[in-house]
Amino acid sequence: MDTSMSFEAALKRLEEIVEKLESGDIEIERALKLFEEGTKLARTCQKKLSSVERRIEILKKGKNGEDVLELFGETEED
Repeated sequence: MDTSMSFEAALKRLEEIVEKLESGDIEIERALKLFEEGTKLARTCQKKLSSVERRIEILKKGKNGEDVLELFGETEED
């Protein structure tokens, strides 16, 4: 699998694999290869999502002027 693949491309390919596997009209060896590819794609998607989540974190000043790391969209009431 191409690790430089975008999240959207990886997700689209993963959806294609799921459709093929769910059809049930596939040889066992091909199904196994697709399952392995799908597992790698799922891990890649999770890593990309985690990376984006970290990038969305913003630095915000706390009540006493200290820097507080907070996820985008969170408020002190959360």
